[in-house]
Amino acid sequence: MQESIVLRDKMQSSMAHPAAGSQWQNLTTWISQIAVAAILGQTLFFKFTYAPETQVIFANRGGRPAATIVGLLELCCVVMLLIPRAAFFGGVFAMALMSGAIFTHLTSLGIQITDPVSGERDGGLLFALALTAFVGSAFVLYFRRASIFELLSKLR
Repeated sequence: MQESIVLRDKMQSSMAHPAAGSQWQNLTTWISQIAVAAILGQTLFFKFTYAPETQVIFANRGGRPAATIVGLLELCCVVMLLIPRAAFFGGVFAMALMSGAIFTHLTSLGIQITDPVSGERDGGLLFALALTAFVGSAFVLYFRRASIFELLSKLR
């Protein structure tokens, strides 16, 4: 019994601090966090300014207020993803937001978005970015999963 508790504690310690694991794990964790934060961060300008592309996406989904709220939630995710202790929760929220984006693309928006100014289609770029952010968030959740164990142990 004592051995299993020691083994569990060692596993949780190495999961909580990627540097305690392999360098590959630490690098993969940070690449995932930065990639997801970059994808979410680069869309903020469009959401906060309610650019024409954003108007197409949010026109029938709450308009500018909805775009602004989604932008604020994505900004929170970006900040959390860049703070190691909060990265797990940033990954959870980013995955939830990207689930909504993917669902919307598949059910009502379509894979490709047409730019209202130029009339050009994006070739599915926004959909691909949502999928990439979703998968990246899954990596963050996997590599930062011990954060939840730390939080639960502190609550006991």
